[in-house]
Amino acid sequence: MGKYVVKKTKTGIKFDLKATNGEIIANSEVYKSKASCMKGIRSVTTNAPIAALEDQTVEGFEVCKNPKFEVYVDKAGEFRFRLKARNGQIIATGEGYKAKKSCLNGVDSVRRNSVDSQVVEEE
Repeated sequence: MGKYVVKKTKTGIKFDLKATNGEIIANSEVYKSKASCMKGIRSVTTNAPIAALEDQTVEGFEVCKNPKFEVYVDKAGEFRFRLKARNGQIIATGEGYKAKKSCLNGVDSVRRNSVDSQVVEEE
């Protein structure tokens, strides 16, 4: 089981979702308050397991309804994903991957680890 690690930054508070092995598999934006951050965690927990997969790396890809994971290629040529909630807001993003398969594995890991994960606060 993964865990959400909540931590303060210079400009607010954010969370990282870590897999069982301790690797960060997704992170959030910086929120202004702890309450907003916790709401973001609840949104990931609710949306990740049911989110469609929109693969924007293929020509003529099918646009999916939110919630969804968007898989895309960034400016550096790496594969990335972002999780969008029902309202279209980005609620979590993944790191850059050299291979598309690794990126898709990251999406699967977020799906599995987002539910029933404990929330821990880091100082």
